[in-house]
Amino acid sequence: MHDPLRTALLVIDMQRDFCDPAGYAAQAGLDVARLAAVAGNIARLIDAARNAGTPVIYTREGHLSDLSDCTPAKLLRSRAAGAEIGSRGPLGRLLVRGEAGHDIIDALRPAPGEIVIDKPGYGAFHRTGLETVLQRMGVARLLLCGVTTEVCVHSTLREAVDRGYDCVTIDDACAASNPELQQPALAMIAVEGGILGAVASSAHCVTMLAAREAA
Repeated sequence: MHDPLRTALLVIDMQRDFCDPAGYAAQAGLDVARLAAVAGNIARLIDAARNAGTPVIYTREGHLSDLSDCTPAKLLRSRAAGAEIGSRGPLGRLLVRGEAGHDIIDALRPAPGEIVIDKPGYGAFHRTGLETVLQRMGVARLLLCGVTTEVCVHSTLREAVDRGYDCVTIDDACAASNPELQQPALAMIAVEGGILGAVASSAHCVTMLAAREAA
C-alpha cells in the first residue's frame, strides 16, 4: 500500500525556460506547447499529493550567474542548439538562476515550505542535496513527472534507481522534446521486468493518493 511518509512526488523542471515560448527551449527549437501541455495533469498530481500528505519536491535546471557550474561541453552544446546558456532572452539570461525564465511556471507554483532543488545538470541528484532531503524524509519511493522525458526525467530516474529508490514514472505527466521519443523513452523503463521501475498514468496515481488520504 502507498505510504505518504515514504513516497515523494518529484516535479522535474517545469520552468518557464522549458514551457514558455520566450524561454530557452523555444530558442533551441523545441515545441514548448507540447512540454507545457502536461501541466494540467501535474497540477492534479500535486493537489492529490498535498491532500494525502505526500511531499512534493520540485527541481529547476539552471546555473550560477558566472556559469562556473556549467561545463564547457554543456555550454558548447547549448550554443550549437542556438540557445547559448547565459545569453540574453526575453525572460532574462537563459538557464541562469534568479532570472524569470528559471522559475517554475505559475500554474505549478510551489506552496510555502515545499522544497525546490536547483540543479546544474540533467539529473536531479548531480551536485545537489536531493538525496539528503529524501533520506531525512524517509522517502523510499519516487513518483516522477515533468520535462523532458528523454533527458532530465530519464537522467533523474536512472540515478534514483541506482540509489535504491522504487520509482514510478507518470506517463501522461511527462513530455518529450520530440513526440517520437516519448514512447521509446517510456518503453525503456519496463524492459527486464521493470528494470527502471514502473510506468503509470496520472489518473492511477491520483486514485492511489486519494485512497491513502481516505484511509
